[in-house]
Amino acid sequence: MHRKALTHLRKADPILRKVIEQVGPCRLAPLTNGSHFEFIARAIIYQQLSTKAAATIHGRVQALCGGSLTTDPLLALPDDALRGAGLSRQKLGYLRDLAAHTTNGTLDTQHFADLPDDEITRQLVQVKGIGVWTAQMFLIFRLGRPDVLPVLDLGVRKGVQRAYRLRKLPDAKRIEKIAKAWAPYRSIGSWYMWRVLELPAKRAA
Repeated sequence: MHRKALTHLRKADPILRKVIEQVGPCRLAPLTNGSHFEFIARAIIYQQLSTKAAATIHGRVQALCGGSLTTDPLLALPDDALRGAGLSRQKLGYLRDLAAHTTNGTLDTQHFADLPDDEITRQLVQVKGIGVWTAQMFLIFRLGRPDVLPVLDLGVRKGVQRAYRLRKLPDAKRIEKIAKAWAPYRSIGSWYMWRVLELPAKRAA
């Protein structure tokens, strides 16, 4: 699936080549369950919560919405019901804003497959509670876009620091410079930076 990308990355960056050898085949694959809307709503619910707590709240909200997170129940259900499921007032506002943008067409998830990364990001960051990082995670893990570089992601920054033996945690400009050679497969390169952190210290490139 990623054969062409790995061939390019191995040739383009000797350090990344070593990382690929240590980590093994790329297992990055788009998450296809449910709708784009549900994926985004789930991302909002999971923000700044432990996985266990977020999963509990997500399950309760799903149940209130009839089994899947869709626009109509999120707009129609009273605040008390959704707050009772564990949603903070802030996240409730974010979910309602997400539903409103979807309903009025300013968030056109139905046509995301045909839109460029920049346009999808532009639409997503209009929604309260969704920033560039969340949009990038959507592009990588939902749509499987190959050339996304989440320069502000802490895991990517730590992975780059470790793989490239940097004294300090790299900033966005440093990561962009290092990852320039990865294009047009910077999503794959980023995935390997996350995986670097799972390697024993002595095996890091």
